[in-house]
Order: sequence, then C-alpha cells, then structure tokens
Amino acid sequence: MVKGQDLAVSLEEFGLSKYEAQAYVTLITKGTISASELAYYSNLPRTKVYPILLKLEKKKIAIISKSKPIMCTAIAPEDAFDEIIHDQINHVNAMNNLITKLKRLSEDSKKARGSEEKRYFHLAPNYVFKQFQSMIGGSKTSIHAIVDSWGLNLLSQCKDTLIHQLRKNIDIKIVLPANLVGTETFRELPVGVKLKTSDISQNVIIFDDSEILMINSNNGKGAIFLSTDVLGTNQVKTFDQVWKGAIKIGNLVDMTKSDAQETLKAIQLISENGLGFVLNSILNSKNKGIDLLTFLEKNGLDLKSKTLAEIISLVDSTLDMTCSGHLHYDANGNHFVIESKVNSGHSIPWALLLEGYLNRNGIKTKMIYNDHQHTGEKIHIKVDSKININ
Repeated sequence: MVKGQDLAVSLEEFGLSKYEAQAYVTLITKGTISASELAYYSNLPRTKVYPILLKLEKKKIAIISKSKPIMCTAIAPEDAFDEIIHDQINHVNAMNNLITKLKRLSEDSKKARGSEEKRYFHLAPNYVFKQFQSMIGGSKTSIHAIVDSWGLNLLSQCKDTLIHQLRKNIDIKIVLPANLVGTETFRELPVGVKLKTSDISQNVIIFDDSEILMINSNNGKGAIFLSTDVLGTNQVKTFDQVWKGAIKIGNLVDMTKSDAQETLKAIQLISENGLGFVLNSILNSKNKGIDLLTFLEKNGLDLKSKTLAEIISLVDSTLDMTCSGHLHYDANGNHFVIESKVNSGHSIPWALLLEGYLNRNGIKTKMIYNDHQHTGEKIHIKVDSKININ
C-alpha cells in the first residue's frame, strides 16, 4: 500500500492529478475491475470515479468498456507513458539548449566588456592537508609560501616531502611572522629551506609560479587557482616584494626561542628607532659618545648579563640577517672586523653595540670605517688589550 501511494505521488510528476494517479496505480495492481471496485480500492469518491476514468482514457492510459457495469483496464506503463516520456525528454533538451544559448550570450557580453569568468577549486577543511602535501610533492621548480601558525603547522607535517623536494633542488622559500621563529614547528622545517620573516601573516603557497593554494586559518578551508588569473598574478608579485623586503632568519634555526626572539627584537629596535637615537646622541651628547647598548637595554633587551662571546654571536647573527655581513676577531692584529656586502651603513649600529659593550667592560677601542662602493663596507674596531673570547 505504501509503495502504491509513493508511485501515485511520483505519477503526479507526469501531469496526472492526485485522483488520476491513485486510480491508475489501482488499475495496474488489480487488473480489469468495475468502476465501483475502483472507487473502493483506490479510496476515491464514487461521484468522481467516472469523470476520472474519462480523463485517463483521454490521456490514453486506461480503457473503459461501453457496456454496463462499466469495466476499466490500465494500459501497460511502457505504452501508456511512452509519449509523455518523449515529451519530457524534448522539454529537457529544449531547456538545455536554452541554457547553452544564455551561457554563450553571457560569455560574449563579458568578453565585450573586457571581463572573463574564472572558476576556482574549493577545498573542504578535511581535504586541505592531503591536497597540500600532494601539491608539494608534485612541484617541479619552486615552492614559495607566506604562512601563519596554521600554515607553518601544515608545512612541518610535510617535512619528509619537503626533504625529498630539496634533494631535487626545488627552490623552497618560506616567509613567516616573527613570533613563530624559534618555535617547535619552526625547527621542524628541514635544512635547505630558505627562511625569512615579515609582518605579513596569511597562508598563500605558490607552486612553480603556476598554481596557488590559499588557506583560511579561521576555518581551515582552501582554494586553488592559477597564477595566470589576476588574483594569481598579484599574489606572485606580492610574494616577490615581501621576500625582497623580509629579514632572512636561516641562522636562527638552531637557536632557542628566547635567543631567536631577542635577536629579532634587537633588529626591530635598531631598524625602527636606531638611526634616530644615533643622530640624537651625536647632536646632544657632550662627549659625542653613542651608547647604543643602553638604548637597547631600556627597550627590554637584557645585555648586561651577556658574555662577550654571546654579544659577538648576537652581532654576527644580526649582521648576517640585515646586510649579509659577519663579525670576526683577528687575534694577531688585536681587532674586530665587521664586513658587510652592502655599503648602506647597516653595519654601523652593530659595530656601535659591540664597541659599547667593550667600553663598558673597561676595554678602550678605536673604530675605523671603510666604505667600498662596489664591494660593501668594512669596520675595524681596534682594542687596547688582548681579548679572551670564551
């Protein structure tokens, strides 16, 4: 009975009324029966049975006898609905043709206006990691990423895949926020990945400069699109600009989080306020001394407790990160040498920091600055006594 009711409801999709559908299903199940029996089995009002039978006959899905009592028989479904099915098929085909024409009209109008529709591949949160790992493994030339904590966590889980790609000389560059430097997930990144830090925080990963994966860290959803799209082209350019202006942090991988964060804070203070402090000191200090050490300590860096070796390590790290420079002590000449590959004066604050530390510890110094326009700059800090660096 339930199946019969379901079929009757479905028949309404073919244009039959509720009563017509009930009557036809009853005739199919009972065979040839009288009009009164049809009313009984199909729960139809007796007064409506004959008009319903006439409608079924007109639709060519039932036959009514001319004699009394009136007998009625259903026409087999494959014959009864063949014409209706073909009408439905023709109707659907006509609708498809209409949609095709409308779509073509829409595309033509967009091209005329200089616009074009693009489709993006959206990823549910539970598919993002699998797709991410697959795209890393499938990259041929490069993987360039700007990530936040969410993206860094995904990258750390792909360590083996990243190592495999590094062995194939894939260029892997990652930019991440400063607060993630020195964390456990940061140290999970394999050796060989080029690392920099910047204030920008998002999850954009560019593969081979052709495909881009964006991940929303709020809900874990992702989207993939081509770099040839307007959005993609902008993302590639944005990464290049961010990478150029970011601070390299590869030498912080082996540091503790506190040491790494201290180094970054020193760079931030010098970059944002160091030049102003130096100029102010030159203009206002009676002895013309520049106490950069005190400036950094007042801004939260604990330098008093550090040994000379730790100060040297700090200065050497910051030089490498800010101007591709380095610091070493020449025991034979009894002087420190700071070298930088750029001649923009970026190494001077770090030389002043080292000099300030030495002076505070009773070591007299003399600084000599050499500017080589094409090869960078070099600073010598001569000291009046032998230095024991331990």
